[in-house]
Amino acid sequence: MKQKLIILGAGESGVGAALLAKQKGYDVFVSDAGVIPNHFIEELKQNEISFEQGSHDENRILEADEVVKSPGIPEKTSIVKKIRAKNISVISEIEFAFRFIGNSEVVAITGSNGKTTTTALTYHIFKHAQKDCAMVGNIGFSFARQVAQDPKSIYVAEISSFQLDDIKSFRPKVAVLTNITEDHLDRYDYKFENYISSKFRITENQKEEDVFIYNLDDETTSKYLNHYPIKSTQAPITMSKELSQGAYLTNAKMYLKWKSEEMQMSVEDFAIKGKHNQYNSMAASMAATAMDIRKEKIREALQTFESLEHRMEKVATIKGVEFINDSKATNVNSTWYALESMTKPVILIMGGVDKGNDYDLLKELISEKVKVIICMGTDNQKIHEAFSDIVPLIVDTVSAKEAVESSFHFANKGEVVLLSPACASFDLFKNYEDRGNQFKEAVRDL
Repeated sequence: MKQKLIILGAGESGVGAALLAKQKGYDVFVSDAGVIPNHFIEELKQNEISFEQGSHDENRILEADEVVKSPGIPEKTSIVKKIRAKNISVISEIEFAFRFIGNSEVVAITGSNGKTTTTALTYHIFKHAQKDCAMVGNIGFSFARQVAQDPKSIYVAEISSFQLDDIKSFRPKVAVLTNITEDHLDRYDYKFENYISSKFRITENQKEEDVFIYNLDDETTSKYLNHYPIKSTQAPITMSKELSQGAYLTNAKMYLKWKSEEMQMSVEDFAIKGKHNQYNSMAASMAATAMDIRKEKIREALQTFESLEHRMEKVATIKGVEFINDSKATNVNSTWYALESMTKPVILIMGGVDKGNDYDLLKELISEKVKVIICMGTDNQKIHEAFSDIVPLIVDTVSAKEAVESSFHFANKGEVVLLSPACASFDLFKNYEDRGNQFKEAVRDL
């Protein structure tokens, strides 16, 4: 009898899991309560995978031996509650993919901020060192799709807390936790501790020979580090002191110390600038070191890395006004990092779907650097309440085009228009990429 596998959600991770499940001989059925994009429908049909959209066939789902749940589906949906009530095993797509990687190894990167850049930079170092590797997870293809279609020796995976919520045996050779700040609290009963536990799950199956890289300067990580039974070898990164093992920054130099290896490099040579990117560079370098990549290769890769689309991406300079697309800043901390790296007066475009944001964190930087806030969202009340007494002008807009035109109107030569929303994008856009692309298009149309 084939094992019955139900996949909830037909996005990139769900369809990736379906392809792998089909290949491995499961009886697989994909169910999505929403509308499945056409290219995924085509793929499911081509691979003779049965699916439904617009509703869930509860009887069929509740007969499953196991369920792969897409990370976007909250626990509180009624179908998930019913699956849980029947004690059917629920796993995430990364857990499912992990079962089929054989002798390959995983470098997994999580954290509230910086994980995408750290993942991309780690992958860039591995590629530069000519390793047989792929970048998977929240960036690029889903882990399961990569395993099914083009398996590699090393997977560099960007992993969200939602994906970690449903792991059982997932065990990265190297785990990186960039930082923990309040994010997605709507999915964790508004309890910060639940979200913290979720992030630390990246270490739960690691053994002594595995490596855990974390930011010693991150208050929450340091505070909770001893609350979890971490067995792996710890490799901290810091800007506050010298370390005998790990990576640290002092006098504008990065030092890497690992076993008998030692390397130093001036931060001036890092291709990506800003304090937050110095942390990302340390984390990626440490991950590469832990995977035995030679320091010359790490040094060369750090000098040649190009920053990512939608992450502090320079779009254009028009009449002396610089436009920067940081659409991937979907939480308050990301926007804090963006503002912290600004050296010119800022017209800040922010707003969207608020995830229980605490804007107090931004007040000091906004009063110091921002002359106008342009709101881009359907409900901007919280932004007005937070900043109306410290910013002379707050303007409401309902599209990227309107936001860009409005910000250009208020900007003078030598100033920056920064799209760094601090919110999710789902009120006006499909996702943060769509928001960033519409912003860039509007800038080019000026």
